[in-house]
Amino acid sequence: MPNFIIIGAQKCGTTSLYNYLIQHPNVKPALQKELHFFDKRFNKSIDWYRSHFPVKEKNVITGEASPNYIFHPHTPQKISKIIPSVKLIALLRNPIDRAYSHYAHNLRANRINLSKGQKEREILSFEEAIKSEDSRLYMEREKILNNSIYYSQDCMYYSYLAKGIYVDQFKRWLNLFPKEQILIIESEKLYAEPAAIFRQVREFLNLPPWELKEYNVHNSIQYRQMDTSLRNYLIDYFKPHNERLYEYLGVQFDWDK
Repeated sequence: MPNFIIIGAQKCGTTSLYNYLIQHPNVKPALQKELHFFDKRFNKSIDWYRSHFPVKEKNVITGEASPNYIFHPHTPQKISKIIPSVKLIALLRNPIDRAYSHYAHNLRANRINLSKGQKEREILSFEEAIKSEDSRLYMEREKILNNSIYYSQDCMYYSYLAKGIYVDQFKRWLNLFPKEQILIIESEKLYAEPAAIFRQVREFLNLPPWELKEYNVHNSIQYRQMDTSLRNYLIDYFKPHNERLYEYLGVQFDWDK
């Protein structure tokens, strides 16, 4: 079973951090980075989940990174019951940039889907998508809240705004896990100072000193700059939620721009 889980958030650097960690000589990876057991595949057995991790070795740890875990309302309770002592890592990015990167990710999926003769994932403009999010997902959100094993692909794809309201997500986690069991990392610091953040994570996981030679960025997508008026709209939208987060966690992120 995992010693650590990177719980999210989506488009916040989880792939980069996981790839840094699994290069450490005292870390062995799961069979795949994203197992999605506690959000998408909870109908499978615990033995199925366990089978994706290496056999336990002295002084060696293992873990996975499923970036939707932080957002799924029932995941904290599931993890707390099955692996209550697991260490949790959460990467948080400016929610405006996270949402826009999420949208760009869906547009890239459109091109892949069309090349395979499949339907497009996202047909709306970014502005249309964020302004219709509540009406688009209302019924799916109700189903998730009322059924702990229901998985909504639409909520996974189209929760551009909701996934960036981090404070409501953290309240679920911190109701079940002590604060010292969750490491919170600002994504912007991971991008700017990867070696320093890697050391912080290494210490959190009680790993011996070791440094990477290079800190490559993984899953980076190039996309055009957001319209200024739309960005200002999102600054106003997220500002009260960010302030609630700062107050709740006792930290300050430079996101109001």
